[in-house]
Amino acid sequence: MRLRIVHTTTHTYQGEVIASFNEARMTPLTLPDQTALDTRVEVSPAASVSRYWDYWGTHVTAFDLHARHDRLVTTATSLVETDRRTGHDPRRSATWEDLATDDVRDALAEYVTPTPRTTAPEDGFADTVRDLVAGADPREAAHRICSWVHDEVKYVTGATGVHATAQESWVQRSGVCQDLAHLVLAGFRTVGIPGRYVSGYLHPRREPEIGVEVAGESHAWIEFYDGAWTAWDPTNDIPVGDRHVVVARARDYSDVSPLQGVYSGPKSTVAAQVLVTRVA
Repeated sequence: MRLRIVHTTTHTYQGEVIASFNEARMTPLTLPDQTALDTRVEVSPAASVSRYWDYWGTHVTAFDLHARHDRLVTTATSLVETDRRTGHDPRRSATWEDLATDDVRDALAEYVTPTPRTTAPEDGFADTVRDLVAGADPREAAHRICSWVHDEVKYVTGATGVHATAQESWVQRSGVCQDLAHLVLAGFRTVGIPGRYVSGYLHPRREPEIGVEVAGESHAWIEFYDGAWTAWDPTNDIPVGDRHVVVARARDYSDVSPLQGVYSGPKSTVAAQVLVTRVA
């Protein structure tokens, strides 16, 4: 599947901003099952731009503005081809003993250590997870945790903010894709399954029509390690397929925020829009 994605973020300020310094993580990766054919990040007003790869392997566009402005528009445009296989996985799952070896624990230490956003919630969350995975191998345990969180947490747009933790979304049993991913990772890290947060895009239609532009989504899902990395979308409780486009992978949302920065000036409002078109 070949997808064109246009992600526009507009900051409108309540007056003039003197200067701003920003980083955009909005450029899809090229991976064995995904090819970024064309990507660009454009800024209005025009800004001084540099690009680099960060510690997590994310493509970062950094830009700063030193002219007064009351509006900032960042537009990331990408053409991406995906080719994923979501059928039966014949490989042997790693055992719990495999995941507990020093080689795995050292190499993937950052993906088994809880972060402030992925610390197991109180009120019995960790005990329930341990009971849930009893008798399962790591692969089956990961799927049980994903399905459980999917069933327990209602998807509600605006229920949480971008700074929400697993504890906060668990208390209210509602959130968005980011929150479900954090809760699943909290479950993984409770039982010792390496897991990482994935940010990207999702075409919302199960059978996308060629040439039809639709309102898409900035999306989040997870990957778990059971001898190899396996991607799963806990929000929809489905395997990650050709409708998903990977932008970044790290410990949690804090590492891969699509657009972040600092500025000198009055308060602002933010509006974001993602348009997705299947072109082949």
